[in-house]
Amino acid sequence: MNYVERFRAVMSFQPVDRLPLMEWATWWDKTIDRWHGEGLPAACRTVPEIDRYFDLDPHKQFWFRVMAPGAPPRKGEDGATHGIGELGWVENDDDYEALKPWLYPPVDDMVAEMRPWIAKQQRGEAVVWITLSGFFWYPRTLFGIMPHMYAFFDHPELMHRMNQDLADHSRMILEILADEGVPTFMTFAEDFSYNHGPMLSRQLFDTFLAPYYRQLIPRVRELGIIPVVDSDGDISEVVPWLADVGIDGILPLERQAGVDGNALRERYPELQVIGHFDKMTMTRGEEAMRQEFERLLPLMRSGGFIPSVDHQTPPGVSLESYRVYLELLREYVVKGAPR
Repeated sequence: MNYVERFRAVMSFQPVDRLPLMEWATWWDKTIDRWHGEGLPAACRTVPEIDRYFDLDPHKQFWFRVMAPGAPPRKGEDGATHGIGELGWVENDDDYEALKPWLYPPVDDMVAEMRPWIAKQQRGEAVVWITLSGFFWYPRTLFGIMPHMYAFFDHPELMHRMNQDLADHSRMILEILADEGVPTFMTFAEDFSYNHGPMLSRQLFDTFLAPYYRQLIPRVRELGIIPVVDSDGDISEVVPWLADVGIDGILPLERQAGVDGNALRERYPELQVIGHFDKMTMTRGEEAMRQEFERLLPLMRSGGFIPSVDHQTPPGVSLESYRVYLELLREYVVKGAPR
């Protein structure tokens, strides 16, 4: 099987020779800096270069950003507020209109960058995937974290307007890719959960997110693209919400947030998952990592699951420890392959 055939077969719950060998979230920049001091060649800096060095399956992500370079600073970038209280660009309709010249930029350069990778994908030599901003992520970016939560109630019309504009822009991207070459899968960047569950109610999801997913997902599926949502935190409660709008999969199922992939598989047999390997075991030695793979083994054998670090490999992980992780990963992608 080639890389694309194997990926699609696994996500379709079909038998495979082995599971894909990939890191969807790659590595922190500080992790790479550390590894350069521990033997990683200095020339290995980009994801494809490091993938080749570790002999991982070739893949390439293309994130279609919604804001062009050169936008004015956020309202909080004067140092007055940071973190959860950080402000965005928008407080009202006038702010949104003023920001519009930097929003929804042309995608010609990104599409041009994709073309050689699409050609590789068509030959089965690499898996290509794209990321689009989701309908929770995007308004939060524009409003800022805390103002966004109030905006559901204080600025509902503006929230709908933002998300309709985003849906229109995303649909335009999909139509361009329909002509240029479609990716194998895609993620919607959301991050709408934390370690105690979702940061919005089902009612808010159905009101402010679901209508826009329902505009896009039929076309995504028509093009043969596997739709996946990317959200950190405990996403257990939102799985049926996403299924109702046509989302097939979720990543990364962070173990530190208390997510149990095996329990989710029992409740949602058709859920597709990427990630879920507890990154916190990677500093604890080979036996701890083996135990984590053993925990994941039933999930692997059930299909629809690609094991990978449940977020970027942190800088506390040495190059030698990562090599041990990869040795075990190579063992378990064969041992856990659905037959």
